[in-house]
Amino acid sequence: MTVQPAAKEKIIYPDSDGRPMADNTKQLEAIVYLYDNLSAMFADREDVFVAADLLWYPVEGRPDIRTAPDAMVAFGRPKGHRGSYKQWEEANVAPQVVFEVLSPGNRPSELIEKFHFYERYGVEEYYLYDPDRGILEGWLRTEGRFSPVQEMQGWVSPRLGVRFTLEDGELVLYRPDGERFIPYVELHRRLEQAQWEAERAQREAEQERQRAREATERAERLAQRLREMGVDPDSV
Repeated sequence: MTVQPAAKEKIIYPDSDGRPMADNTKQLEAIVYLYDNLSAMFADREDVFVAADLLWYPVEGRPDIRTAPDAMVAFGRPKGHRGSYKQWEEANVAPQVVFEVLSPGNRPSELIEKFHFYERYGVEEYYLYDPDRGILEGWLRTEGRFSPVQEMQGWVSPRLGVRFTLEDGELVLYRPDGERFIPYVELHRRLEQAQWEAERAQREAEQERQRAREATERAERLAQRLREMGVDPDSV
């Protein structure tokens, strides 16, 4: 009698941990601010993946080992939709840069756990922002361990090239070209303004073309009248 080996049970890696993306609007605004601007900054880089509140599984076969950074950037990974970030399916590339935005509901034990998680599983840069208290902290991987960034005001991320500042307690980042990160509302307003100006330019161009057509038609009518009178319009 031949005994068949038991079928290997399929391991489920949930796409959600059942927790909300943010606990309040201030935290959500900061997360969206980071995600939108980082996505825009790397829009032309097909090898940079940016995500927000996406579960990251660093170890195959261990769905219990996971966390969801508020924002993360993985260099060397293609863009595209994912239900979660399974590191073994991503050429074993860990997100190099992660961000956490605090809310009043964050427990100290939770923050310590995330710190050790990011340190253990290969994050190169970890940034922590508390929008309620206007506090910004950062850590950089040095010889396999996190070392604190001594001064975050004006700090430039080695990986991202962005400059960090706190302006009146608000997190403000600047792109490598010096351009300020723009909140979504402001970005949307600028887009609408640019679209309105483009439409106005198109209308003005069409009006100018219409005036040119009308002037040409008037000139043709006058030339025809001269010919009817026996006058060559080219000799006038």
